[in-house]
Amino acid sequence: MTEAAEQERRQVERRGNQRVADLTLPEFRRIVVTSLLGAIVLCLFLWMVRTVIIAAILAIVMAVYLRPLYDRMNARLHRPTLAAIATLLLMVLPVLGILIYSLIEVIEVAAYVSQNSDSIAQRVHEAVRRIPGFEDARVFGPMRKALAVASDYGTKLPAAIQGAIAEFAVAVTIFLFTAFYVFTQREQITTYMKSRLPPRYGALSSALGTNMRGVMYGAIYATLVTQSVKSVIILTMNLIFGVPLAAVLAVASFIIGFFPIVGSWSIYVPVAGWLLIFDSNLAGALVVLFVGFFVNTIFISTYLRPKLAAEKSGVLNFYWMFVGLVTGVYTFGLPGILLGPILIGLLKGVVDTVSTRGMWQRMEDEEFLDEEPAPA
Repeated sequence: MTEAAEQERRQVERRGNQRVADLTLPEFRRIVVTSLLGAIVLCLFLWMVRTVIIAAILAIVMAVYLRPLYDRMNARLHRPTLAAIATLLLMVLPVLGILIYSLIEVIEVAAYVSQNSDSIAQRVHEAVRRIPGFEDARVFGPMRKALAVASDYGTKLPAAIQGAIAEFAVAVTIFLFTAFYVFTQREQITTYMKSRLPPRYGALSSALGTNMRGVMYGAIYATLVTQSVKSVIILTMNLIFGVPLAAVLAVASFIIGFFPIVGSWSIYVPVAGWLLIFDSNLAGALVVLFVGFFVNTIFISTYLRPKLAAEKSGVLNFYWMFVGLVTGVYTFGLPGILLGPILIGLLKGVVDTVSTRGMWQRMEDEEFLDEEPAPA
């Protein structure tokens, strides 16, 4: 380190150790203006990235997950850029293929419903009237209107996708570039972050970083595992009972199962209704309802997911991880899957740090050393 850099470092340390009472009016005014300007810029930045922040967070998490694959690719190709591109392609192409397949199937089903709405409504009408107490029910008209709305939605789906393509494209771009940047610049990012933190905040930054990494890893791991298990269960039951669109319904269950309210029940309940009405399979409908409710909803969503997340995080226990997952989604929507546990994890890091006796002792020692006169 050069003499000029060392002098600048000492000046920064002296300013950091300076008491408020020792500040001059121009220095205090500069601190206030700088802090206010920083707060305004930070708020504008968060507002600017509000629609893609979850994509950036997911990209960072997935880059950490796929780091071993990237390292293996880099060892073979010896070019970090090509290794990062190859890793991203292995992750994106299967997902893109599944989405395209699902979209095609949904459009075909919508066309079928539009062409056969009368016969479908009649089958539902007859099935409902066979239920005890509903012998005089008239559901043909309302069911026909509902099918018309559903088929109309299906025909408008391509236009809706085109309308949302701009926001989706921005989110995907942020995701890909963020993951690429984390793959290729991980060491530089880590070095820069460490160099920006003053030594006196080392304990707090370490606790916050550890907790944040833990809860992010645990939440993403548990969510992906449990959603995959629930989708496999839905797919298996669909194949066993011969339900149409078995794979598409499994993919839909994986996606909408992230939300506590609109969970996988919105898939297995209609499947049970289809088995009962169109296949006259009462036993199959009961099995689908029983497995879907007690396994997918009760066991996996409310117990297994927070349990796995808590164990993998090593930060929060089962109760606080459960609170973070459920209330986070209720408050923030889909980003709450990460934001809920992260907020509780950060809060725990702050509380653990400031409530530790060693932390206060180190602060007192620093203040004592600051007050000692310089040696002659």
